[in-house]
Amino acid sequence: MPRASTTEFATTTEGDRFLRAYDAVLAKWPADVRAVTVESEFGTTHVTVCGREDAPPVLLLPGGGATSTVWFANAAALADRYRVLAVDPIGDVGRSVAHGKPMRSVDDLRSWLDGLAATLGLSSFHLIGHSYGAMIALAYALERPERIRNMVLLDPNSCFARMRAGYLARAVPLLLRPSGDRQRRFLRWETDGRPLDEDWLEFVALGAEHFPTGKLVVPKRPGRPALAGLAVDTTVVLAAGSKVHDSAKVAATVAAASSRLRPVLVEGATHHTMPMVPAAEVNATLLGALG
Repeated sequence: MPRASTTEFATTTEGDRFLRAYDAVLAKWPADVRAVTVESEFGTTHVTVCGREDAPPVLLLPGGGATSTVWFANAAALADRYRVLAVDPIGDVGRSVAHGKPMRSVDDLRSWLDGLAATLGLSSFHLIGHSYGAMIALAYALERPERIRNMVLLDPNSCFARMRAGYLARAVPLLLRPSGDRQRRFLRWETDGRPLDEDWLEFVALGAEHFPTGKLVVPKRPGRPALAGLAVDTTVVLAAGSKVHDSAKVAATVAAASSRLRPVLVEGATHHTMPMVPAAEVNATLLGALG
């Protein structure tokens, strides 16, 4: 049986469980957290916001299936200095709703972010992306450098190197046959049993099993000439224990690719513990990188 649309899903028992789990993770954010919705030709984008309205804006793009709520361990630290705007990407798990024009290309992704920034009143902004969000951020920065003050990419997969075959061997079956149990086992494997927030783990498992996602637009890995031409100061934060790639090799590739790129290796982190664990180290790195 085909999955319901996003709007229909919200009215089901599974949808109600998902939204309650979403809110349970969101409750870990600072007390002033609020939601903003932005309409576009691609649909309605849900943005989780905290921090002073007059502070410098930082836009956060999460990893696939993680939603804007995943920044709960980082939001308070960032909000001390910045206006935090965390996005649920259209077409992925979350409260955003795809309607109107389908998003089919990287140019569509850029147009979506252009419209989002314009509606939010952002002439320029800091940009942080993790995993799939880092792929979107890099693709955007290569074409819209004038919009970005600086950028942080957290353990970016398929941006500077191929993903490991062993990681793909475990990830692809999960994408083809998603279930909550498979999602939990996959995350436990990649994180080597490191402690993950149980509310977040339950939420992600519910999203993997029940949420009616579409086919996401996946930017291609940029070639060397494109990276050499990057015009945005960018910190690439790599998880030392990541099973997505060999982080030490990626760090060397990043350092050689452009003077605009600066690699940082975070011990005690894996691809899927970021940006939550280790929170203190990740937050210090983010704040240092943003300036």
